[in-house]
Amino acid sequence: MSVRSAAMVMALLLASPATGQGWDQLGRGLEMKAHVALMSQVAGAPAPFTTDGCSGGLSSTWQSIAAYWPQFAKDHQEQPPFETCCITHDQAYHNAGSARVASDSYQARLVADRVLQACVIETGEVRRAELAVLYGVSEAQVVEAYELLAGSMYYSVRFGGGPCSGLSWRWGYGFNQCWSGN
Repeated sequence: MSVRSAAMVMALLLASPATGQGWDQLGRGLEMKAHVALMSQVAGAPAPFTTDGCSGGLSSTWQSIAAYWPQFAKDHQEQPPFETCCITHDQAYHNAGSARVASDSYQARLVADRVLQACVIETGEVRRAELAVLYGVSEAQVVEAYELLAGSMYYSVRFGGGPCSGLSWRWGYGFNQCWSGN
């Protein structure tokens, strides 16, 4: 399957109610060839760790907004309050979760992405009372907003963070680029 075809299938699936175990199994089937290719690159140590905070421009956009609107920075910090979640996620992505076989690599990526999602939700839980007062909304609405953000981030990394993609934020980005033949 070509990368374009896989992207179209993934986009259709993201728009459908396919979730949970079925989604994980489908993702596994689409990704395993790339994990096999990546594992051929992990014999040595990865390059030194790097991070951009939250990828996709999230951290850099946040910083720009905070610099432009001081009140935003005061209320929400100069960095996303969940940026440590993203950095932990980047550490797993950098070294492919320390996996040495393709099935472990797939599972480690899935776990890293779920941990990112849970961490962002936890950030919302911690901030819910403060933000509810700040914005005049219920704590449940704050939690819901963070759950939506976390879900969006989860599906973004699931869709855009696969191994052998050529992207700088791909799974296993600390190792040489691989090609899965997709």
